[in-house]
Amino acid sequence: MGTKKVADFAIDTGALDSTEALDRRATLRRFKVLDTVFRLLTMTAASAVLVLLGGVIASLVIGSLPAFRAFGLDFLTTQSWNPVTEKFGALAPIYGTVVTSALAMLLAVPVGLGIAIFLTELCPYPLRRPIGIAIELLAGIPSIIYGIWGLFVLAPLIQQYVQPGLIGTFSNVPVLSTLFAGPPYGIGVLTASFILAIMVLPFITSISRDVFDTVPSVLKEAAYGVGCTTWEVVRSVVIPYTRVGVIGGVMLGLGRALGETMAVTFVIGNAHKISASLLAPGTTISATIANEFTEAVGDIYTSSLIALGLILFGITFVILALARYMLMRLEQKAA
Repeated sequence: MGTKKVADFAIDTGALDSTEALDRRATLRRFKVLDTVFRLLTMTAASAVLVLLGGVIASLVIGSLPAFRAFGLDFLTTQSWNPVTEKFGALAPIYGTVVTSALAMLLAVPVGLGIAIFLTELCPYPLRRPIGIAIELLAGIPSIIYGIWGLFVLAPLIQQYVQPGLIGTFSNVPVLSTLFAGPPYGIGVLTASFILAIMVLPFITSISRDVFDTVPSVLKEAAYGVGCTTWEVVRSVVIPYTRVGVIGGVMLGLGRALGETMAVTFVIGNAHKISASLLAPGTTISATIANEFTEAVGDIYTSSLIALGLILFGITFVILALARYMLMRLEQKAA
């Protein structure tokens, strides 16, 4: 009798083990199916981005072909822009885009890094959050609001106070007298650069502050322990430790500056000419497209505007690719 109970128990145990094994296999199959579906969804999303990017590039190339067939490489080297005679050149918009973006970064990067250093190293703790939120709110303001403010507030101030001072101060300096020459219009390349600097400031500041917060406290405490000042800690510890993230933030701001449209359109003057003076009106690629696309009549005119878009895409791609290569080199050196 005892032997029979033992056998029955063994049978029941075997049945339970078999059921658990079946449940385990079913669970593993379900996990495998879910994992496969998840992998396919993520791969589809990544592929969709590449397809969309390829579609944008193809559309720009096809749309710009009539302009390049008509003008060839002269389209890139001439500044003539005459819709009446259908003579178009992209040099003036390219020049305005590069100069305004470079000046904007020259103004915004030191200020943005200074604000980030102040918030992480010097600012009293109760004020850090309010100041940080105030800086980040600048990123949420629509660009057209920046343009209206720049046209009705900033441009008159620059015309009345800044430009006359620059003209008078540098009138006898060989190179600077050319950069700051001409009548004080108020609007122009310099004013557009100020607007762009304000617009990219929150991107640079926020990213720099976040990467500065990642510096281990023990590194800074060790530097303070051997007698370093705050400036020495920032220069020798914080900046070297976070340089990859800081450069990434700067490049993100530069990408925003290159493609900004409405704010620049309001204050740059929209003049298709290249002037050595930063106070003179000019134009950018995005401002030209925004101003003239609705009025473009004829295939050559429309194709020339699309070609400007292709050039802007190429400039942005090259700059971001160079930035990525530089970051990769820095990461390799750090390793």
